[in-house]
Amino acid sequence: MRQTLDYLKETPSQTAGPYVHIGLAPGAAGFDIYAQELGHDIAGPNAKGERIRVEGRVIDGMGSPIKDVLLEAWQANTDGIYAHPEHLGEVEDGFRGWCRVIPDFDTGNWTFETVKPGAVTDLNGRQMAPHISLWIVARGINVGLQTRLYFSDETSANAADPVLNLIEWERRRATLIAERTDSDGTPVYRFDIKLQGEDETVFFDI
Repeated sequence: MRQTLDYLKETPSQTAGPYVHIGLAPGAAGFDIYAQELGHDIAGPNAKGERIRVEGRVIDGMGSPIKDVLLEAWQANTDGIYAHPEHLGEVEDGFRGWCRVIPDFDTGNWTFETVKPGAVTDLNGRQMAPHISLWIVARGINVGLQTRLYFSDETSANAADPVLNLIEWERRRATLIAERTDSDGTPVYRFDIKLQGEDETVFFDI
C-alpha cells in the first residue's frame, strides 16, 4: 500500500508592527521599564575620535516619512575595532558600538550621536571604508532590511571599498553616502533611506 505524505503549509510571514516601539524601544512609547533604555548609547562618554550626529528619515514609495520604524545601528570605534568579546581590552570602556533609534512620531526624523568610525579590515584582509551598518524594521516590512551608511568626506576610501564596488552603477552607490554639513561646530551626516521608487536605497541580502 502506497503511503501519501502530507506537507505542512508555509507559515505566514508577519511584520514588525504595530507594537515595534513597545517591544524594542519601550521608553519612547511611554513605558518606564529600564533604568537606561536598551541600545540608547552607542559610543559612551569615553569614546575616542570625532563626535558626530547622524540624522535622516525612512521614506516610503509615495515619498512620505515612515513614523513607526525602528533602526539598529552597528559600527566600529575610531580605530576600526568592533565591541566584541574577541577584542576585550582593545575597545575603550563604555563603547557599545550598537544602538536602537526610532523617529520623532510627528516629523519622522530620526537621529543619534556617536563617534565617526574608522576603517575596518574584512575577513579577507581588505580595508573597508568607514561606515555604519543599519538594520530597519517597520510595519509592512516582512524581513528586516540591511544597508550601510558611508561618509561623503571619505571619497578615497569609498572609491576603494570592496562592498561599494560590488554595486555596478555609480548612481546606486550614491544612495549609501551620507552628506556632511556642520551645525554649531558638530559634524552632521544626513542619510535618508528610501524604501521604493526613484533613488531607492541599496539593501543587502545577508
